[in-house]
Amino acid sequence: MDHSFISALVLLLLVLDPFGSLPIFISVLRKVPAERRTMVAVREVLIAFGVLVAFMFGGQGFLNLMHLSERSLEVAGGVILLIIAMKLIFSSGSEIYANDDRGGEPFIFPLAVPLLAGPSAMATVLLLASRQPERVLDWIGALTVAMLISGIVLLLADRIRRWLGSSVVAAIEKLMGLVLTAVAVEMILAGLKRYFMAPL
Repeated sequence: MDHSFISALVLLLLVLDPFGSLPIFISVLRKVPAERRTMVAVREVLIAFGVLVAFMFGGQGFLNLMHLSERSLEVAGGVILLIIAMKLIFSSGSEIYANDDRGGEPFIFPLAVPLLAGPSAMATVLLLASRQPERVLDWIGALTVAMLISGIVLLLADRIRRWLGSSVVAAIEKLMGLVLTAVAVEMILAGLKRYFMAPL
């Protein structure tokens, strides 16, 4: 399944799911002193961005090292997205990722990894870069915009929840899960089609 810049951006936003992660953003940042929240949020977004860019550039080498084909990656990525989508639809955002109950300032876990740069996001950028490596600048651009949006949501998490209300946030989360389900099924079908249409 080939992507345009816009479709890649939408896919990355669905995978990152900033609105569905609002409860975790709020609970984690509540433990951080108010004067440090902006710095912590920016740092965690930059770490997550760096992790995903590393996966994007190292994707093909990783596939070769593990003797994996793009077809298997596409199916596996679709399965991971489908699991995340099911959890978005049938669970609350706070149940998708384990939270850190130790208190204090978060560093890498749980905001950068796995909340932002989780397995589904890693599989998605890996798949984008391996399927259309000549458009890697487009994918970096789409990832940059998606991470900026996620960072803004992270910084404004408390205000967004107050403005929209819990019911609206939950409705957005379910809608994103529904769209992501369709994307995941399309990825699985595309991978299976490439498997059966081309020799190993």
